[in-house]
Amino acid sequence: MMPTSLMVYLAPGAEVASLLQLASDVAARLNARRIVGISALRPLQIYAGPDAYVPQEFIEQDWASMEKELRIAEQRLRAAFAGKAVELEWRSAVTIDPVSDYVGPQMRAVDLLITAPTPSGLLFDTNRYLNVADLVLKAGRPVLVADSGVTKLDLDNVLIGWNDSREARRAAEDALPILRMAGKVTVVEVADADTMSEAGTHVKDVVEWLEVHDIAAQARVERGGDEDAVVLAELARDLKAGLLVAGAYGHSRLREWVLGGVTRDLLMRPTQCSFVSH
Repeated sequence: MMPTSLMVYLAPGAEVASLLQLASDVAARLNARRIVGISALRPLQIYAGPDAYVPQEFIEQDWASMEKELRIAEQRLRAAFAGKAVELEWRSAVTIDPVSDYVGPQMRAVDLLITAPTPSGLLFDTNRYLNVADLVLKAGRPVLVADSGVTKLDLDNVLIGWNDSREARRAAEDALPILRMAGKVTVVEVADADTMSEAGTHVKDVVEWLEVHDIAAQARVERGGDEDAVVLAELARDLKAGLLVAGAYGHSRLREWVLGGVTRDLLMRPTQCSFVSH
């Protein structure tokens, strides 16, 4: 297998022990030669009138706290990979922009980013947390989103969520190195009654494409419900899938946000690890 480079995003102040164990496992599986740890923070946003006064001491305390959190995150990364035969690098910043604006361009240096999901209820907290959905749009690289507490990538059963979009094709291609290590791969498309036959043709083609890449897979079509994400999640549970591969944002971002699309559900509320590409 060709050597790879990985990036690991560590949220400042968060519990990251499980995420670092997972990153170490993925690095070993993918023969990673280079690990880039990354973290970022925004200063506290203070909204006040033109005549308001913010004490300098308050600003200095905020900066000192941010610098401390970033130092601790770096120390945890270096401790997790101490003694391992990898090139280790750390990148961090205090930025006035959203965290995803800093992390996204940094992914030019790596093949894959590993991160925890955006904490529930904090979708708009861009000071201390990475908006994963926003990052995927900007990254140009695949993102592995790890469910809380996962310390090892379970590849016994891998599920590819297919919808015949360019994003799905990109995700499947990006995931090829991981799919080659899978025990079982299932390609599934969720379709309504009128398109079941067409969906069957789609997944059959994907299975044959995977076979060209020495990956055995099974094709499957599931009848859609109110939300495709629910159907995929239930199938993932039935198959005991440890990894779900999916394309991100098959529709416009506005439609995904308003309707609560499949992509957002997979990213924000994973029940397993999710491998996503845009």
